[in-house]
Amino acid sequence: MNDWQRKSPLDWETYVNKMVKVAAIEKHEYEGWVLTVDPVSASIVLATFLENEKVSISVVLGHAVQEVEILKEGDDEMKQRLSCIFAPEESKAYSPEELEKRKNNLKTWLETNHIPVTEQGESGRTLCVAGVLTIDAPYGPEECSSSNEIILSRVQGLIQGYLEKQQ
Repeated sequence: MNDWQRKSPLDWETYVNKMVKVAAIEKHEYEGWVLTVDPVSASIVLATFLENEKVSISVVLGHAVQEVEILKEGDDEMKQRLSCIFAPEESKAYSPEELEKRKNNLKTWLETNHIPVTEQGESGRTLCVAGVLTIDAPYGPEECSSSNEIILSRVQGLIQGYLEKQQ
């Protein structure tokens, strides 16, 4: 186990949203913005911005990492660009304020209809219904996720009906 793998997730988190140079085994070097570090394998996910707004994603496996050097801190604009890389296309059409409003309106409607709902995740962006179903931004039926197909189908139908009434 190398020094990188011995670090804790809190240590790895300090590298997120920063431009780094990763020295790996066999004299390989990688540069990019750290999107995340896998807490199990210590693998680093790097993003590199190309021309035409395209993004290249590369993963450096944790066991191959020898040294990680921070080259540059990410500003707020870069953090926003990085956070949107894996966001669904639909959610990009909404501003953070609009997404918050959609989330709060849906949560209020679910509570009004006696459906237990909570917010979860580090920023409270995910709604959790009855502890068995989650709804992510932009809070439509397609963003519902549950291992219980009956609950999934019913809640998706409720949300579809709610959204149709809103238009």
